[in-house]
Amino acid sequence: MADVEPSGDSPPGNGPPVEAFDGVFAVERTQTDDGRLLYYGDPLASAEAIEREVWPVFREAGYEVRLTTVPEQDPYTGVKIPKHALVAEPRSVGIDGIPWTNVIFAVLTVLTTLGAGAVWYRDGFSSPVALLFSDPVALLSGWPFTLSVLTVLGVHELGHYVMSRYHGVEASLPYFIPLPSLIGTMGAVIKMRGRMPDREALFDIGVAGPLAGLAATMAVTVVGLTLQPVAPPSLGLSGFDLNYPPLVWILATLVGQSLTIGGSETFTNPVVFAGWVGMFVTFLNLLPVGQLDGGHLLRAMVGQRQETIAAAVPVLLFGLAAYLYYAAESSFNAVFLWAFWGLFAMGIAYAGPATPIDDGALDTKRTLIGIGTFVLGVLCFTPVPIELIT
Repeated sequence: MADVEPSGDSPPGNGPPVEAFDGVFAVERTQTDDGRLLYYGDPLASAEAIEREVWPVFREAGYEVRLTTVPEQDPYTGVKIPKHALVAEPRSVGIDGIPWTNVIFAVLTVLTTLGAGAVWYRDGFSSPVALLFSDPVALLSGWPFTLSVLTVLGVHELGHYVMSRYHGVEASLPYFIPLPSLIGTMGAVIKMRGRMPDREALFDIGVAGPLAGLAATMAVTVVGLTLQPVAPPSLGLSGFDLNYPPLVWILATLVGQSLTIGGSETFTNPVVFAGWVGMFVTFLNLLPVGQLDGGHLLRAMVGQRQETIAAAVPVLLFGLAAYLYYAAESSFNAVFLWAFWGLFAMGIAYAGPATPIDDGALDTKRTLIGIGTFVLGVLCFTPVPIELIT
């Protein structure tokens, strides 16, 4: 139900008065519509200048606002004419009721990761699905891997969530993504609904995930290095090798543990494999493109120049895939992996990262932390993560 109010200084509902921003937007009339507030009028400045002026005013009143055009029907001609409007929606950074979707996806991911972990401990099974139909109780043997990989992914996303709450940006709880596979999941995500106030908030929210997740990843890896090595499952192949990034070897050296080599395979505990998953996810998330964590960090650090750097990311990934195929003669799975991520990076580069309302320069301290985070991301990289032996 929409209620139209006359133009003037009277705000719609409990919204801010129009004189609070009449220097950048001339309000003709106001309206409420299912909790939304609409201020129709004419812009007196650029869209960026208007949002910088009105956003904090509406935020203080408890609303997220955006400048947009709303089609209106001319009462005489019947033609729809686009009309400028400030559209404000109630903002909320809390949790409203039980997030059943998050819970269901988390339970499903527990099951799929239990299957992935159990295959490591149950020799002779080539997939979690085969194990499920043969001996479902045996899935419980995969709990160390499940606990480890969900801790790594969950801590990463909770890092984003906590900093979102700190900066008053609306965000969902983590969504875990189940997938019956060698890993058992496609990771976890949170949905950002609110606008970024400034570069500091964009940086803090972006960097909190990789740093928190990497701390959990290193802890999980160290624990796994102290546990009994287990030969990797065959998965219907002659075998496969996990190629570890530099950070795993650094941690193994620091704690005085070694990765056991058996034949042509690297033996390790599935908990270390969970750490490997965390590092792989960290590297991918820190690619400086689009809505990935790395894209947000770089946008906060260098501003709009991020777009130029992001354009080079797909080229580098395609170049890596070509090198592995023509020069290194690596297995097809590695070539396909980086070619796929090249296409993915090309696609999300067009969307770009979040644009902060206040686009002022980032402070030196955060910039240095950002550089250090990207260095850690490089330490999580290996050109051929998995070698399949057919």
